[in-house]
This record gives sequence, structure tokens and C-alpha cells, in this order.
Amino acid sequence: MGTKLWSTSYYVLAASLAVLFLLPLIWTGYASVAPHGATNQQVGYGFGNYASLLEYDAGLLRYLWNSTYTSVLTVAFTLALSIAGGYAFARFSFRGKDTLFLLTLAILMVPYSTLLIPLYSMLGDLGLRDSLTGLALVLTLYQLPFAVFMMRISFEAVPKEIEESAMVDGAGTFGILTRIMLFSVWPGLITVGLFSFLAAWNDFIAPLILVSSADKAVLPVAIANLRQQSMGAVDFGATQAGVVVMALPCLVLFALLQRHYVRGFMSGAIKG
Repeated sequence: MGTKLWSTSYYVLAASLAVLFLLPLIWTGYASVAPHGATNQQVGYGFGNYASLLEYDAGLLRYLWNSTYTSVLTVAFTLALSIAGGYAFARFSFRGKDTLFLLTLAILMVPYSTLLIPLYSMLGDLGLRDSLTGLALVLTLYQLPFAVFMMRISFEAVPKEIEESAMVDGAGTFGILTRIMLFSVWPGLITVGLFSFLAAWNDFIAPLILVSSADKAVLPVAIANLRQQSMGAVDFGATQAGVVVMALPCLVLFALLQRHYVRGFMSGAIKG
């Protein structure tokens, strides 16, 4: 009886939390197609707000491309650097390793908005100001502390005997990393990649400050600009449509990779 009561309470609580989290998303989707006098969808239900979003300034497809390019590049940079850094911290011994690792994690305690002005100046010196590539580099900087930590615990969870066997067969360090270790830590790779993509896709402050050209704006900045109509009025319909467009890729990716994402975290928890 006690076990059944506990199981029922668990499912009721889980269902309640699911409804609590899904309700804002459902309401946003409804508001994006519902009629409203101050929007492009004034009569009946339809996709007038999405038409406004599609035709705004440089066009929705352009903003989607900018966000996708920036996010994918951020994922590529983050994975490349975190794999190298995580493997070095996990397998190599060198002077000051623990201190350097703690300093890397300490970056998480620094509000990233305080770094934007120095980074803006540095990007200007490198010729990457008002550039999506420069923006991706900055977003990578924000993701590296967590990514290196995640990859370190992922590599540490792999038995060293696997590497020793490969060394006996004549494999070098680079060969072991690329041919063996990466296949052993793929849940960690997916976790880092998904985390980096979601953070880059939804970031607003860095693109707002570092990118000034209208045709290079990412989706969050474009939606923020779109919602302001004449005389300070807010186009809620177009804003809700933009939120739906922003949320869909995140929801689809998380739904597809959820199992691997959880396994990536669990591998570190088991190691700890």
C-alpha cells in the first residue's frame, strides 16, 4: 500500500511539474496565432504574426541563418578546445595542473557582461568586430569552463587500461584520442555540444553589443527590435511568433538528444 501511494504521488507530482513548465509554451503558441487588435492577426486564427516576422527588415531566414551559423561555430570551437583541454587535465601530469583547472572554473564566477567591453576592444584589434565569427569566439569563451570540466570528468571515467592496450599496439597520443577516447565519451560530447548550442542560440547581450550591422543580427536581437512599433507600442503577436520560432529548434534538439544528455551528466556523477 505504501509503495503504491508513493508511486501515485510521484506520478502526480511529475505530471503537475510537466503542466507547470509546458503551460507557458502552450500559451505562447496559442497567442502567436490568436487574433489581437494590435497585431497583424486581427481577425480569426492564422499565421499573420508569422508573416510579419518573415518579412521583417532583412527577413526571418537571414536571422535564422545568422543564429544557426553562430551557434554551430560556437559548438565546433567549444568541442575542439574542450576535448583538448579536458583530455590534458584528465591524463597528463604537469606543474600547476590543479591550480590552472581551478582558475579555469573560476571564470564561471565572473559575470560575462563585465568582460564585453574588453572583448569588444580585442575583437577590434583582431579585425573581428561586427563579425559573426568574432561573436562565436566570445560565446565559446563563456562555454569553455563548463565544457572543459565536463570533458575532464568524461575522460577520467574511461579506464586507463584501454589507453595502455592501444599504446602496446603502437598508437600515439593523438591516435588514442581520436580513434578510441572520443568514441568512449560521446555522451559527454553531446552534452557539451547541446549545452553550447542552446546557450549560443538564446544569447542576447553579447550579440547586442558585439554586432552592430542589421543584416548580421541574430534571432533574439531581431525579435527584440521587431516588437517595438511606432510610439512605443509593443507587437505582442509578432513577439510571440518569434519566441515560438526560437524555441522550436531547442525543443527538437533536446527531445532527440535527451537520453545522451542525461547519460553525459550521469557519467560524471558516477565518477564522482
